[in-house]
Amino acid sequence: MLAALFQSSLIRLVPVGMIALAIQSAVLVELQVAGVIIQLVLALAAAAGAAGGSERGAIAGFTLGMMFDLFQGTPLGSTAIAFTLAGVVSGLLALIVAEPQWWLAAIFVALGAAVGEAMVPVVRLFVSQSNPWPPDIATVIPVVSISAALLSPLLVPIARWCLRVRGSEWTAPVDEPL
Repeated sequence: MLAALFQSSLIRLVPVGMIALAIQSAVLVELQVAGVIIQLVLALAAAAGAAGGSERGAIAGFTLGMMFDLFQGTPLGSTAIAFTLAGVVSGLLALIVAEPQWWLAAIFVALGAAVGEAMVPVVRLFVSQSNPWPPDIATVIPVVSISAALLSPLLVPIARWCLRVRGSEWTAPVDEPL
């Protein structure tokens, strides 16, 4: 059982998530774009989906969302559901192409981050949080998704490393006698 933990992707994902959470809460709070905090942890969850598919994206999104909830003091699991959806959506979009190029992965990460950010107020509405809808939601979602797309060339390889995703290897076709 302990060996399975050491071989899982959580051994790499949790420390990387802690670093991303620290950067988001210490640095990105001060560097706001149009009054919106760049959601680095959400972008990492969406990048995990684009790098490893919907199942691994869901696991990474849930893990990163639970870490975010524990750090911020929000109701446990409320952000985790939204981050899970971000990983699933970007992972499902990544099914279109076997090895997406960087610009296509950036689109997948942006769409996953947009869905994840749009679901945060919806989930918080269900947990009876007072005033879950930010007044500037029309600004928040585009800023978060564009920033996630711009960060994706950095985050997708990091997510690929965290999830232990190997690229496909090309092999020459076998010549068969006619």
